[in-house]
Amino acid sequence: MTRYHPFLVALHWLIALMIILALIFGSTQLAGMPNDDPAKIAGLRAHMSLGIAVLVLMLIRLATRLFTAKPPHASTGNALLDRAGVATHWLFYILVIAMAGSGLATARMAGLPEIVFGGSGAPLPEDFRIYPPRIAHGIIATLLGLLLLLHVAAALYHQFVRKDGLFARMWFGDRRA
Repeated sequence: MTRYHPFLVALHWLIALMIILALIFGSTQLAGMPNDDPAKIAGLRAHMSLGIAVLVLMLIRLATRLFTAKPPHASTGNALLDRAGVATHWLFYILVIAMAGSGLATARMAGLPEIVFGGSGAPLPEDFRIYPPRIAHGIIATLLGLLLLLHVAAALYHQFVRKDGLFARMWFGDRRA
């Protein structure tokens, strides 16, 4: 077997795109928008919906990964780097689930479900940073962004330096080619 299950491949690229969008939107748009701006509720609705969708898809991806055949782990020729590669993939699951969890906890503490989705008309809190999960959400976002950059760098290293065809494992095609 040389490739991951096509469902895993599709989820990988869809979740990657969604995470990148959520990180960019959260850090460039929402973070700088005052909570009394009327557009903030619509922004939060989009960000929270995207975050919940990422969580659901990531849990589906994790279950699929655990119960489908997969190619052997890729090798860099260095045992320590090989173990780090395996660990970073699991770290993605941990960080994404923790990111969603901290977002949900912040939302719950701030009463956002009723405000953002329920149309309660209540104002947003003055500052979300008064909620400890919001601090964790920001830290996890930074860690997730750094891990994403490391992941892309490792993929590019495999593709263009090692030229070992690693990219093809996470693309569509014959799994036994």
